[in-house]
Amino acid sequence: MIEELPPFIAFLFTLTTLYAVWLFKKAFRPNQSTWLALFAWLAIQASLAYSGFYQDTTTLPPKFALAILPPFLFVLYLVYIKKDGNHSLENLHWIHTVRIPVEIVLWLLASYETIPKLMTFEGRNFDIIAGFTAPLIILYGLRKTIIDSQRVLLWNFIGLFLLANIVITAILSAPSPFQKLAFETPNVAVLTFPFIWLPSFIVPLVLFSHLMSIKQLMKK
Repeated sequence: MIEELPPFIAFLFTLTTLYAVWLFKKAFRPNQSTWLALFAWLAIQASLAYSGFYQDTTTLPPKFALAILPPFLFVLYLVYIKKDGNHSLENLHWIHTVRIPVEIVLWLLASYETIPKLMTFEGRNFDIIAGFTAPLIILYGLRKTIIDSQRVLLWNFIGLFLLANIVITAILSAPSPFQKLAFETPNVAVLTFPFIWLPSFIVPLVLFSHLMSIKQLMKK
């Protein structure tokens, strides 16, 4: 944990993670084995981050890869190899509302200089737009069909671009041999507990939602 951060920021992010878990439950209706796997993964990442494991930023490959590569590969496996069955498009799109509290937390972290400002909506991160517009897509695109499926598909591609933008920015801002941005205020918060759950759980969940939605919408 970062000592200079007020406790309420970590508490707010923990609530955000719990909200993401609830969205996960709504979208996937997981069985007991899935729940055990999820909580084991969250516990492992919390333990590694709390111990300071990820704060050793000089290794090659970066230790941070252990937080982001396994869930990323698992998402690709679920969508394109296992060919997971259809999910409710409404529930998949509700997942994107978690991007709103995430962006608030990032803004708070930047105000305490534990991540660079360019990772917030004051910089080059416009991911919050997807969070605010997701309920509109659900209401007018999935329930009332005022917005046709092609535009819902386009919204998902734009949201995927916004997600990729902040992920790339975060990686290039994190202290590592590959750092290219924000040397004065590097992205150190996400290497610590509880913020490690952002790259290791919330981002992959949002990614899955976009990829699965795109896959299902393209079949229409």
